[in-house]
Amino acid sequence: MTRGLLLLVLALIGVGPASLPTQANLATLADQVRDTERAFAKTMADRDHAAFISFLSDEAVFMSEGEALRGKAAIASGWKRFYDGPRAPFSWDPDRVEVLDSGALALSSGPVRDPNGKRVGTFNSVWRREPGGAWKIVFDKGCPPCDCR
Repeated sequence: MTRGLLLLVLALIGVGPASLPTQANLATLADQVRDTERAFAKTMADRDHAAFISFLSDEAVFMSEGEALRGKAAIASGWKRFYDGPRAPFSWDPDRVEVLDSGALALSSGPVRDPNGKRVGTFNSVWRREPGGAWKIVFDKGCPPCDCR
């Protein structure tokens, strides 16, 4: 196969430099992830467990306290207690988002705050862009407060 034909085939199937996002597109993708993370956090403020579940990848893994919840059903069950009651036990907001050059994965990170606004931790979430463009969370891990910049 000639080099030209190979490049044409790769371009047609979406592989290679022509399929990589530009810096402007990466900024747009980062904004999408930031907005998605904020909508995800709003589920806690709104006390909407069903909406929380809608952001989870089927194969997501949430890690905390040395254990991992694997899969949407286990995470939904494990996090249900945080959605019980009228007041959210914590909130979070991204202060950093980075997207891979491929545009397929992103990391969001930021402070976790108690109901009084005191910083009690830092969250780190990995998001995957699904077919159709929606971002779903695939990994999540909280840690004590830190300056992760």
